[in-house]
Amino acid sequence: MRDSRPQSLDTLFEDTAVAGKSPLQVIQQHAIALLKLNRTVLSLLPAQLHPWCRVANYRKQILVLEAGNASWMTRLRYEIPTLLSTLRSGILPSLSSIDIRINPSLMVKCDNNEQGCSKSSTKAFNNDNQERPTRRLTHESAKTLMILAENSPEKLKRRLERLAALAGEGTSTAQKKR
Repeated sequence: MRDSRPQSLDTLFEDTAVAGKSPLQVIQQHAIALLKLNRTVLSLLPAQLHPWCRVANYRKQILVLEAGNASWMTRLRYEIPTLLSTLRSGILPSLSSIDIRINPSLMVKCDNNEQGCSKSSTKAFNNDNQERPTRRLTHESAKTLMILAENSPEKLKRRLERLAALAGEGTSTAQKKR
């Protein structure tokens, strides 16, 4: 971002007849182009890569793809020669290379089933209205915490004892903090 100085909002909302294209229109057109390119790239990739890969950007004749983790990135690298030749022949003749980056947010799991996971279902899984699984503290863990609390400073001792008192109860981030 070479020109990252503050700009007046008037310049963002200028009429297209006056300025040709406003910056917001340019951003919108770029976003629409990336969505179309993403659909095309996903149609060229094997089905198992679809939930774990997406187009991040296309700039200076370089297509930037995101992968969920290093293993999916490696799998995606095997597809680069085919992807490059197909995209160059039909859609992006000026494409010079493909860059792959890792984006861990693509690795959101849904129901521990990688094959059936789609981006729309991960969105529903992250919804705050969904019931979250409860976690339980075992009595053995509570005993270990009490032993640890005996030799701890006073402030830490109180917190460890409070935590040990939760043994057998369901603990969840959605519950009220004490």
